[in-house]
Amino acid sequence: MTSTNAESGIDVQAGSLWSRAPYPVLLADLQGALVLVNEAAGALLPRARPGALMADAVPAWLSSAHAALRVPRQAGVDRSVVVSGEVGERVFEAHPTIQDGGTVLWWLVDATDHRLVQEALRMERERTAFLGRASNLLLSSLNLDRCMDDTAQLAAEHLADAALVVAPLRGTRLPVVTCLRGESPAASSQSVDPDDVPGLGEALQGFPPVPTRWVDPAAAPDWVVPEEFGPVGSMVITPLPGHGVPAGALILLRRSGSAAFTEEEEVFARLFAARAGAAMSAARLYADQSAIADVLMRELLPPSLHQVSGVDFAGGYRPSEDHQRIGGDFYDVHPAVTEGDPSLVVLGDVCGKGLEAAVLTGKIRNTLHALLPLADDHQRMLSLLNIALLNSHHTRFATMVLASAVREGRSVRMRVTSAGHPAPLVVRTGGTVEEADTRGTLVGAIPDIRADTADFVLAPGETCVLYTDGITEARGGPLGDTMFSEARLRRALAECVGMPAESIVEHIQMLAAQWVGKGQHDDMAVVVISAPRSHHLSAVNGHTRGRFTA
Repeated sequence: MTSTNAESGIDVQAGSLWSRAPYPVLLADLQGALVLVNEAAGALLPRARPGALMADAVPAWLSSAHAALRVPRQAGVDRSVVVSGEVGERVFEAHPTIQDGGTVLWWLVDATDHRLVQEALRMERERTAFLGRASNLLLSSLNLDRCMDDTAQLAAEHLADAALVVAPLRGTRLPVVTCLRGESPAASSQSVDPDDVPGLGEALQGFPPVPTRWVDPAAAPDWVVPEEFGPVGSMVITPLPGHGVPAGALILLRRSGSAAFTEEEEVFARLFAARAGAAMSAARLYADQSAIADVLMRELLPPSLHQVSGVDFAGGYRPSEDHQRIGGDFYDVHPAVTEGDPSLVVLGDVCGKGLEAAVLTGKIRNTLHALLPLADDHQRMLSLLNIALLNSHHTRFATMVLASAVREGRSVRMRVTSAGHPAPLVVRTGGTVEEADTRGTLVGAIPDIRADTADFVLAPGETCVLYTDGITEARGGPLGDTMFSEARLRRALAECVGMPAESIVEHIQMLAAQWVGKGQHDDMAVVVISAPRSHHLSAVNGHTRGRFTA
């Protein structure tokens, strides 16, 4: 049987067990006086002893919880009022149990390790979420400057009081982006030696970071420390690894009043730097490739045309896709080296479209340029070009037309040769449109080719039009699937009698664009050769038209 202390309502046998419990146990009445304090509780709370008030003997968080407790009608455990707080450097959870006599038994459980694990888990989740957001932000742009700005701002907001992103040397200068927490990043170019900053030279070469404990913050030069930042208390320098070559370095700064970087924070900084470096490297690679592509495109784009030796030339080109600048259609005008000799016009269409067709286009144009000494012999030029294409690794072929034009008095003498290409159209002053009598074999497909050359004369105001099938085969119109056709092109040209060469090109391009609308189309190219109605005086630069003369 068990006995009960009538004064306190304590089960004597249970009280004996609680006193020997390995965890702290406190028993207090509803007035806040301690009735029982076991040995573990006495060791934890030296002022806790029977008869003492909880407000004087236990932490405030526990005495407040006891004061707020209300006794239920039936004794039992009320888990909803479990409280926790610090006792010294440890964290405890206090669980209340209501006794029959109206007293409350508090048993304390050390939750320090559990809290540390929870805090570590929370911190890891926050860092993982941050790295995910940072990766999405940094990889969302292929602009290197923006990527450096975002890296500096993210680092300043989440890792340090200030951050610097240092790109590899450009000549003798270091591109640097500096950002203070709560402010916008600022870019600069520093003419400094990176080796003046401990560990920066190694980081820019991709070597492992120097531990923070080896870096003296006082050794940081003035360009590293932002204005009004104050003394540097701690500094981390870590490389920004890239694809094959380092993308730069990240410098993190904390003020002297802030906590120094821990080893765990250094590791996290390296994880962030790895993502930032990958994004910067991708942006730099894209910028380099874009610059190379831009140079190549400028070389492959058709030239702007003008009057040469008294003959008017004009050209227009539209690639198959609006986002492209080059394709399989091309044209060139090669002025005669000697005055009085004919200029050579080349217009062609390589099988296919896009970049691959443009590459072959560049080869054809370079080959024809090398064959210019044979410009008077169209057949010979086409045969040699055909051999060159057959001996290359390309499996594509091309159609083209060669046209030689020379001014004779007020007229222009023409010689045109088609190699599998639509024959040029001649617009006469009376409004008739004729097709030049030339036919031939396309180049780059079979060993032996043949082509017929047509000779004719353009009177003043008459025009010869060279075009690619991207214009006549463009599908559109009211139903969206009807070809523009050669017949429509002829009717359009018949309305262009007497118009300048540039205006004819613009008119044809406008009609073709209206016909296809927003639909897909092939590359389109057109070149117009005109005999001017009157002479023009050359201006200072030799190309700009002067005033009209009779």
